[in-house]
Amino acid sequence: DLSLLRFISAELTRGYFLEHNEAKYTERRERVYTCMRIPKELEKLMFFGIFLCLDAFLYVFTLLPLRVFLAMFRFITLPCYGFRDRRLLQPAQVCDILKGVILVICYFMMHYVDYSMMYHLIRGQSVIKLYIIYNMLEVADRLFSSFGQDILDALYWTATEPKERKRAHIGVIPHFFMAVLYVFLHAILIMVQATTLNVAFNSHNKSLLTIMMSNNFVEIKGSVFKKFEKNNLFQMSNSDIKERFTNYVLLLIVCLRNMEQFSWNPDHLWVLFPDVCMVVASEIAVDIVKHAFITKFNDITADVYSEYRASLAFDLVSSRQKNAYTDYSDSVSRRMGFIPLPLAVLLIRVVTSSIKVQGVLAYVCVVLFYCGLISLKVLNSIVLLGKSCQYVKEAKMEEKLFNPVPTATTGKPTGKQQSLFKSSQGISTDENGSTSVTNQPVHQKENMPSLLVTSNSDQFLTTPDGEEKDISQDSSELKHRSSKKDLLEIDRFTICGNRID
Repeated sequence: DLSLLRFISAELTRGYFLEHNEAKYTERRERVYTCMRIPKELEKLMFFGIFLCLDAFLYVFTLLPLRVFLAMFRFITLPCYGFRDRRLLQPAQVCDILKGVILVICYFMMHYVDYSMMYHLIRGQSVIKLYIIYNMLEVADRLFSSFGQDILDALYWTATEPKERKRAHIGVIPHFFMAVLYVFLHAILIMVQATTLNVAFNSHNKSLLTIMMSNNFVEIKGSVFKKFEKNNLFQMSNSDIKERFTNYVLLLIVCLRNMEQFSWNPDHLWVLFPDVCMVVASEIAVDIVKHAFITKFNDITADVYSEYRASLAFDLVSSRQKNAYTDYSDSVSRRMGFIPLPLAVLLIRVVTSSIKVQGVLAYVCVVLFYCGLISLKVLNSIVLLGKSCQYVKEAKMEEKLFNPVPTATTGKPTGKQQSLFKSSQGISTDENGSTSVTNQPVHQKENMPSLLVTSNSDQFLTTPDGEEKDISQDSSELKHRSSKKDLLEIDRFTICGNRID
């Protein structure tokens, strides 16, 4: 019999057994535990990555001037030792001189940019217009960062490329002017960002600061509901590390400018302190929520952040080897998109305009401060190197530091392909026909042609018509090999996108 009382009785007394679907509920519980572990694992990665960025940033102020001085000293005293070496300077010394010259030129160019006029121009705009400007600046900063290191790498390689081969570039001087223009424009862009943030700090109702902080939460909407693989999440984590470190430097610039306006009154620092804490806390909260839900929706465990940290540590350990392929600051730039030169130019410009050095005692304080920076840089490098060796050993990646580089193809390459392959690997042929490795070898990650697919545009630029068929066949074979990618193979990426396919 069907009755209302029997239906209500069945609803009140019916039961169910969760153990009949044990796997499902165990998986849900593990997801909760993963979300609880994300803040700790993510902040450990962020902490390690921020100190890596700090190491690359301090290098510009501390060791780079000394390296430039040593390179110039070698160049001046070269006639005393004779021209026994075909190279006047080593490739690393040439790159150091180029970095130093770019830094000095852009610093003097920044004197023609009036910070006060820019501040009052931005302050006169409406709140909604400033919000749009700040969003546009963030997008432009990512675009500049994604292309800037390519411009600098092109300059370094053009200046240090062996001269035996046929010239295939537009020259060192055009590349140099492109690099100077890029660093100058990127420094101006970061200055506008810092000025907008300064206006938000000094606004009476703090509405602009609230709107700019809420912009971070919009980032959750744009990334949480997308599909992410481990490599894509690694890219996003590196971008978040770079963004957080850049924000710290921008906050430092804002505090310096405000303290200068109030005659370095320490009481005003406590007025700025709550706003600074609010900006930092919102950034940390957004990163935690974003990564927690990305890992939840894509079934990624929290242990993946240990792999990311080991990959960053591998870069640091590789840069300390005798046959390192690049300077570590450039490695950080390629991995995270953090390019220290424009930010260093802006910070030097702000510090020199905010702090007046007069008298012998002031110069003594500057020298002592510089020695303190060098000590901090050396201490930071030693600790990072020790931690990196520990992370690499825990991840069992030591053998990748010494593995021989695999060859590109199974067959014997043609004459031009062989010469191109040797030039890309940093191998030169002397007069007797024997090969020798130059002082700028290519990193293991960059010379894995078996995992890279040659695009049609690259074939058009570098391949004669007779060899197009062979390379197209090789590329079809390489496509099948590139399905699996290790984190160490991703050494160049676009910060704007979320795909590495």
